[in-house]
Amino acid sequence: MEGVLLNLPLLFDRPNEPMITPKGDDKALFELTEEFLPPGYENNGVELNNRFGDDVDISRKIPIENLKRKVNFKTATQLPVDSDFSLFLPKHQEMATEVIDVLMNVPENELQQFLSTCVFARSNLNPQLFNYCFSVALMHRRDTRQVPVTNFAESFPAKFMDSQVFQKAREVAAVLPRNVPRTPIIIPRDYTATDLEEEHRLAYWREDLGINLHHWHWHLVYPFAASQREIVAKDRRGELFFYMHSQMIARYNGERLNNALKRVKKFSNWREPIPEAYYPKLDSLTSSRGWPPRQANMSWQDLNRPVDGLLVTIDDMERWRRNIEEAIATGRVTNADGSTRPLDIDTLGNMLEASILSPNRELYGSIHNNGHSFSAYMHDPQHRYLESFGVIADEATTMRDPFFYRWHAWIDDTFQRHKESPYVRPYTRSELENPGVRVTSIAIENDDNQPNTLTTFWMSSDVDLSRGLDFSERGPVYARFTHLNHRPFRYVIKVNNTGSARRTTVRIFIAPKFDERNLAWALADQRKMFVEMDRFIIPLNAGENTITRLSTQSSVTIPFEQTFRDLSAQSGDARRPGLAAFNFCGCGWPQHMLVPKGTEAGATYQFFVMLSNYELDSLEENSNVESTCVEASSFCGLRDRKYPDRRAMGFPFDRPSSTAANIEDFILPNMGLQDITIRLRNETVQNPRNPAPQAAQ
Repeated sequence: MEGVLLNLPLLFDRPNEPMITPKGDDKALFELTEEFLPPGYENNGVELNNRFGDDVDISRKIPIENLKRKVNFKTATQLPVDSDFSLFLPKHQEMATEVIDVLMNVPENELQQFLSTCVFARSNLNPQLFNYCFSVALMHRRDTRQVPVTNFAESFPAKFMDSQVFQKAREVAAVLPRNVPRTPIIIPRDYTATDLEEEHRLAYWREDLGINLHHWHWHLVYPFAASQREIVAKDRRGELFFYMHSQMIARYNGERLNNALKRVKKFSNWREPIPEAYYPKLDSLTSSRGWPPRQANMSWQDLNRPVDGLLVTIDDMERWRRNIEEAIATGRVTNADGSTRPLDIDTLGNMLEASILSPNRELYGSIHNNGHSFSAYMHDPQHRYLESFGVIADEATTMRDPFFYRWHAWIDDTFQRHKESPYVRPYTRSELENPGVRVTSIAIENDDNQPNTLTTFWMSSDVDLSRGLDFSERGPVYARFTHLNHRPFRYVIKVNNTGSARRTTVRIFIAPKFDERNLAWALADQRKMFVEMDRFIIPLNAGENTITRLSTQSSVTIPFEQTFRDLSAQSGDARRPGLAAFNFCGCGWPQHMLVPKGTEAGATYQFFVMLSNYELDSLEENSNVESTCVEASSFCGLRDRKYPDRRAMGFPFDRPSSTAANIEDFILPNMGLQDITIRLRNETVQNPRNPAPQAAQ
């Protein structure tokens, strides 16, 4: 069993190379029989596999047990190995469901059979389809949860960086001897457009590796389709879809203000031209084609692409929208059997994303997913030119596209209309206050002795591309990318507790103090701009308390090492107990993007702290459970447990106030409000964690 767990991660290695070749940096070889040969290698595959086995560099050979049950991927094999895979496409969802079913249905006491089934799938399926299904299976089978899921940027680096990098990377791997130190390949900061395109001001944010990896990993933890309902039906899944994406829009809008742009305009007229163009400058190493660009002023077109399972019109979308608007207006949902029930935010999330938990797919359709497909196929809506989808239809690349935010601004606005409806009651004072608890001061401190100031800067970090460089020599090949970062800081909160000792939930948010016109916000608008920075439970003693919390302890983020984790270094032993939750803990907002960029002159933000009543927050289930890693529970929940907060996600800003016109009016004794400054130091420093130039081993 232990050997199997160690061998499973090798199936992530060099996804476009056939299974007959060695895997991993130590060149392990799966010993294949005819049953496991990839298509095209039926006549000589075993002989070639044996020749690789004779190589003196092979570290170990891995025997493969014959399959006890015949595996037939009737649907999944219809996706060519050189095509790109998208969860938004109905046909691809069907394929993924078929593969996940096969991998999940191998009995949990038969790990050798599971390995054999995975090797068979890896040999016969599209590499991107296999990677997704294999990852989902590892994360949801009880016997493989400790097997680390490889960082997606390592397996498919072409989804994350300039295509010119890979020609240089292959040159480095092929030309430089293994004993010659290898210097990183520099990825320019501005390679998708120039500043003539105002949307390009946000490229540093949209195209950030960590942000895109977060979105990919979130959808890995929260898939929207599977035959086994428990894979999808996690606690408050629909509400978490709303909250995570709502927070992304809030963060994006804050960045727009920092770059002298207006908040994003929601895409509500689905028949009007889209002025935003996007040229991704990415190549797919799977399909050997460039990702299709979108020219300015293109429009949605009815989709008739049977190959993708897409036969949907704009009329269909508008009909589903009217039905969802009616559900919001009446506060009731019509189930598939004709019965009705009250609408809540969790149900609305499953209706809009159209997960298998949707109460009525026929009536409410698949608005969110089809919106991505309409946007991704404007260049070829009828498959006339045999073109693939644009970046907005891939979970790992969709956030690069400026139009993603216009589409999700409409999605978020639909959620907000529910929150603003008569069927969602505003909070009462008793729900907001915490009797006996008074916040006397709040501050942000740092080592620069600049109180209430956050400092951001640019950092250059290295990522190893070698595991995704198929058909090239082994050895590290680093690409260096530039990203936003901030200096560490800490929150200092002083509280007077006039009652007995108790616990409290500390909720920390920030928001721009002024809108795009440099005017103070109405709370009805500013509440949608507050971004969660942290949420944690802490005991309060009677009397005076000083709470100090480091920025790196945030419940929203995961550390840099978990975003860009080198699995070969961190997980050589799959039996380590700390890895049991490691896959789940790869989900989280990247720590380096916790703080908005700010401006060189200094952007004024408002820092909000609330100490809420723990009696109204608490869940007994989570009270004594210790995690084995840093969990970004605010965006990703907790593994196998309920969401760790009884309140609505985003509380207290998830709905309008019935009494306060602005944030100052909203403040109660258990809350604090403080102006802070976010200042950008427009300089680039090298990440101290970057490996020194070294020879390949």
